[in-house]
Amino acid sequence: MELRQLETFRTAARTLSFTRTAEQLSYAQSSVSAQMQALEEELGVLLFDRLGRRIQLTDQGRQLLDYAERILQLTREARACLADPQKPAGELRIGAPETLCVYRLAALLRPFHDRYPEVRVTLHPSMAYQWQEDLREGLLDAAIEFTVSEQIEGFETEPLIREEMILATYPDHPLAGAAAVEPTDLRHETLLLPEPGANYRVMFERFLHKHGVRPDDVLDFMSIEAIKQCVVGGMGITFLPGVAVARELALGTLVALPFPRPDFEVYTQIVRHPQKWISPALLAFLDMVRERLTSTLEAEAAD
Repeated sequence: MELRQLETFRTAARTLSFTRTAEQLSYAQSSVSAQMQALEEELGVLLFDRLGRRIQLTDQGRQLLDYAERILQLTREARACLADPQKPAGELRIGAPETLCVYRLAALLRPFHDRYPEVRVTLHPSMAYQWQEDLREGLLDAAIEFTVSEQIEGFETEPLIREEMILATYPDHPLAGAAAVEPTDLRHETLLLPEPGANYRVMFERFLHKHGVRPDDVLDFMSIEAIKQCVVGGMGITFLPGVAVARELALGTLVALPFPRPDFEVYTQIVRHPQKWISPALLAFLDMVRERLTSTLEAEAAD
């Protein structure tokens, strides 16, 4: 097996299209087909089912994909280390939820690139607990995540910030002027919440259940921005990290409800696989994350 073949195989496995694979890797489509055929012949297995213009991974193809990911990652690590063991360089793949990507991490990408131009950082918006699987499989170098626990079994964790959680709604909502809002007040309200499985949503719903509240109407969203726009438009109430709604609260398009503090904490923290090599590039990136988030926390506290 050649590394070139494994790179082509991985791209084809992700796109499920020899045409898109050729476009992404700047090959002729015939070259992609030839590489995959040669790889199948060498291994003696069928890696793809050819279904007209479509392809699908076979069971053997899915097994090889796991090995290909690990082999290619080790290759990247070896090249980065041998090029200059002390110089940050290469590719970093960082998992983070949409909110952190937009409101905390996006602002540090430019200064990081200016300081370390030979490091290419890719942010992978994470869905529910998929980031944990991606860390286990080596698809991510690290994750910056909202968690409700300072320890996650099987991972090394480093809490950075305790996040303030906000129950928010539009200014004309009947509860907006209330002196206090109790869990029971939400029983007949429409709640707009992030995807099922998001850990702070799970804990929020458990908190409500402890108070005997199972809301009549819960709308699921994959996008925090969509949630906010719908709440601003008068659709209901949401429960989100304060950093996600700070701008709307400042503008007055959303208002924070006086809600009792839930019996759980939400943290932004670094999560890593304990056996993952900490490259100079990853170390540099995590150091900047610590530096920037610490200064952000101090600024928020001053305000």
